[in-house]
Amino acid sequence: MAGVVDSLVVNCRPEQTAALRTALDGYDHPITIAEDSERDEGPMAGIMTGLRAVETEYAFVAACDMPFLEPALIDRLFERAAGHDAAVPRVGDGWFQPTHAVYRASSMADACEAALAEGSHKIIDPLFTLDYVVLEESEVREYASLDTFENINTPDEFAHAAEQLR
Repeated sequence: MAGVVDSLVVNCRPEQTAALRTALDGYDHPITIAEDSERDEGPMAGIMTGLRAVETEYAFVAACDMPFLEPALIDRLFERAAGHDAAVPRVGDGWFQPTHAVYRASSMADACEAALAEGSHKIIDPLFTLDYVVLEESEVREYASLDTFENINTPDEFAHAAEQLR
């Protein structure tokens, strides 16, 4: 990410902070750890907390389990988001990728807060209240393979990803 973004905001539980600081030691850009204020509120609350800590107008949001982020696609998302509240990929059978998107930080944080206040925990719900642009799969493929959206959920998937990254 160092070649794409100027700073990094990582959302985590308070008990994860020390381990994250150790893991990110040596990263050559500013790092902010945005700790959850309440436990187990889900990814939407984490996105909200992270975006509240952002010091720029726009921010790229990525899930922590996505090891194949492609800088060219992230750059394109920033380009497409300009003048809007969000730029989000849509791939496969029309699946939005809200944890691989660029958001106007204040707008998405406010939308997440409103959705949580209404009892919603669906990560896609805040997006639909924003002025967003979509990068369809054909445009995504101009900048990255669809591997960029892969996530890791098991030890076997982790081992496979580690092998690919070597």
